[in-house]
Amino acid sequence: MVVNQTIRDGETIVSPQQNFELGFFSPGNASENRYLGIWFKRLATGTILWVANRETAIKSKSGELRLYSDGVLVLRDSATNRVIWSSNTNGKARNPVARLLDSGNFMVTDNNDNEMENYIWQSFDYPGDTHIPGLKFGWNSKRGIVTNFTSWRSLDDPSPGEYVTYWDLNGLPQVFEKKGDVILYRLGSWNGLAFTGRPKVRTNSIYSVKFVSNDKEFYATIELINNFVLSKLTLSPEGNMGRFSWINTTQGWFLLSSPVSDSCVQYSLCGPYGRCEIEQSPPCKCLKGFTPKRPDQWTYGDWKSGCQREIPLDCGVGEGFRKYSFVKLPDTGQSWFDRSMTMEQCESKCRSECNCTAYATLDIKYGTGCLIWYRELIDMRIFPDDGQDIYVRLAASALDKEKKASESKKKVWIIVIPVTLVSAILVGILCFIIRKRKRTAQGSNINHVFAVTQENVPYLPSFDMATLLSATTNFSEKNKIGEGGFGPVYKISTIFDVYSIFIDVRSA
Repeated sequence: MVVNQTIRDGETIVSPQQNFELGFFSPGNASENRYLGIWFKRLATGTILWVANRETAIKSKSGELRLYSDGVLVLRDSATNRVIWSSNTNGKARNPVARLLDSGNFMVTDNNDNEMENYIWQSFDYPGDTHIPGLKFGWNSKRGIVTNFTSWRSLDDPSPGEYVTYWDLNGLPQVFEKKGDVILYRLGSWNGLAFTGRPKVRTNSIYSVKFVSNDKEFYATIELINNFVLSKLTLSPEGNMGRFSWINTTQGWFLLSSPVSDSCVQYSLCGPYGRCEIEQSPPCKCLKGFTPKRPDQWTYGDWKSGCQREIPLDCGVGEGFRKYSFVKLPDTGQSWFDRSMTMEQCESKCRSECNCTAYATLDIKYGTGCLIWYRELIDMRIFPDDGQDIYVRLAASALDKEKKASESKKKVWIIVIPVTLVSAILVGILCFIIRKRKRTAQGSNINHVFAVTQENVPYLPSFDMATLLSATTNFSEKNKIGEGGFGPVYKISTIFDVYSIFIDVRSA
C-alpha cells in the first residue's frame, strides 16, 4: 500500500505467503456494523486478530482506508466523510509504505529505510484481545508504548469490554488481569524462567516463551517451534485468558493452557502474609512466624484480613530472615530491584533498612540479581516442587524461639531413637528365652519365678530372688507394668539402669 492508495470495503491486503489478510468485516452472525481488521487467511479464517476501529463502527459498507504522505493511516466513512480512526503517528517519512507482514503485523515504514526497528507505526503496538507469535507484550521506552489486552464486549461487538490484562510498571513490572477496577489475578513478574504465577509453564513442542528486559524495553513474546502451527492467546469477553492451538482435522481451536486453574489464583485470597495451598483444606494458612489478624473471620472462611507477625519487628539487633520455599513471589508493586547484585549484597541491603520486609533472587535461571519488598507481602501461594525461595524478615526473639524449638527437636530424636531400638532388641531376646524356658519347664509341679540371667544371656545382669522381691516390693501391683500370655511384667530399678522382667507363674 503506497501513498494515497485507498482500500475500500470489499478489497483486501494479503501477506506475502497468504497467512494473513486485512480488510473489512462484520463480527458475529447478525451484526451489520463494519470494522477494519486482520484475520488468518488460509486456516481459521473466521478468527479476527486485530481491529482498528473497535470503538467506532461503520454503519454501512462505505469504509475507506488511505495512506497519506506523512505516513498516517486514515479510515473514513465515505458516506459521511467522517474520520472513524487514524494511526495518529508523529513519524515522518520521505517515502512511506504500508505492508501486511507474514507475522500478522501491519506496518508503516519508510521505503528508503531497511531497518525494521525504525518503523513509523505498527499494529503490534496496539493489540486488542489477542496475542500472536512475534507480538511484544511489554513496554518500549523509546516510543512510550505499553501493550495491554482488552476483551471484546461480546462476540458480536469488538468494542473494549470489562476485562483487561495489563502491565503494572510500579516496582518490578508484573502482569495483572482486572475487571473494571477490581484485580482478579496476578500473573506476576518474570523470574528468568517463567512468570511467577505460572512457574510450571515450560518450553513445549509447539512454542517457547522469550523474555527480554533492559533499560530500553522489556517484553514477553511467543516463538513458534513449528511454523506450520497456528497459535494465539486470547482474552475472552467473559475474562478467560487462554492459549490456543488450531487443530485442522477438527477445524477448531484447542485450549493448551490457561493461567486461571484453581481458586488460589484469586488475587490476595489469603491477605497479607498469608499463603494459599490448593492441596490443603482450607487453602489459606499463615506463614510460619505469623498468626491470623482476625481469627474470627478466618473461622468463617474469610481470609482477606491476612496475618500478622507473632512477634513485631523493632529494627533491633539480631533481626534476621526466615527462608520460605516453593513460593509464588508476592506483589512487587512497591518493590526495588537490581540486576547485578549478589544474594549476599541483597541480604545486607535488606538487613540495613528497617522498612525492608523481604528479599529474593531476581533471576533464578542464573541465580543473580536482587529483589526487595518494602511493604506487606500480598498474594502468595505454594507451588509444590516449584516456585522459588523468599527470605522474610523476623524479629530476633522469633528467630531465637525457632532455633530453640529446632534444637529441642534434635535432642528428642537423639534420645528416642536409640532407646526405642534397644528396647525392641531386648523384648525380642526376652520373648525368645521365655519361649525356650517354657518348653523345658513343661510338666513342672512348682510355681517359679523366671528372670533373665547371665547364664541365659551373658551380657545381661542377673538377680537373686531376694533382690527381685525387694526391687518389686514383693511383686507389688505398683511395679507391675503389664501382662501378656506368659504372665505379668514387672519393672525393677538399680542405681544406674532400669530393666523389665517377665514373671512366669505356672502350676501343674
